[in-house]
Amino acid sequence: MIRIRDLVKTYGAHRAVDGLSLTVAAGEILGLVGPNGAGKTTTLRCLAGIIPPTTGTISIGGHDIAREPVQARQLLAFVADEPHLFEHLTVHDHLALFSRLYGVADGAEHGERLLREAHLWERRHAFPGELSRGMKQKLILSCALLHSPSVLVLDEPLTGLDPAAMRRTKRTIVQVASAGAAVIVSSHMLQLVEEICGRVCIINQGIKAVEGTLAQIRAAVPELSANAGLEEIFLRVTGQDEEP
Repeated sequence: MIRIRDLVKTYGAHRAVDGLSLTVAAGEILGLVGPNGAGKTTTLRCLAGIIPPTTGTISIGGHDIAREPVQARQLLAFVADEPHLFEHLTVHDHLALFSRLYGVADGAEHGERLLREAHLWERRHAFPGELSRGMKQKLILSCALLHSPSVLVLDEPLTGLDPAAMRRTKRTIVQVASAGAAVIVSSHMLQLVEEICGRVCIINQGIKAVEGTLAQIRAAVPELSANAGLEEIFLRVTGQDEEP
């Protein structure tokens, strides 16, 4: 489970995130969306323990990430919007490294399975500089899944992927949640969020504007049509639906 309570992150006088609270249960996929600069990536970086909150608490599987960082991170996998790889390690070396770091007993077998599913097995001896943007994205996702995380956090997971890889990745995200992981997906690809996420949280200027299923949000937001899609909801909630 993911539990965020009253998260505030400030940079000087600027509040990038302002009192955000969220809970994501095991087996659930939450879509986190908002305009550029809304605080999405800051929230995810705090959740992953990359940057500390100014105030507020974050727990992963019952472990406070500030007080029990090792226990929390052992349960977590975070895939950033830009894949950061080790330039002097091959594709195979990356999986071997993550296997050792997380103590994965069947790391070699599981790593091979993940690389084959991602269509990277034939490139297992390649270095990151020899990979396309999409291949790098598939590699970092394979590394993230290697230790079967209880919590999966994805920032723009489909960037650089071709249509077939997009389909496989969406299927993988759903399978990970079905196996019991709590998942957050943040993306500007609203069709992705609408397709795979059971609940959506829209944040604007660091503040949660609305949260719930699409049906719940339609009922809560005035003047939305009964069949409004996520794009219409997003534009209305963030005040971007006016004609220029």
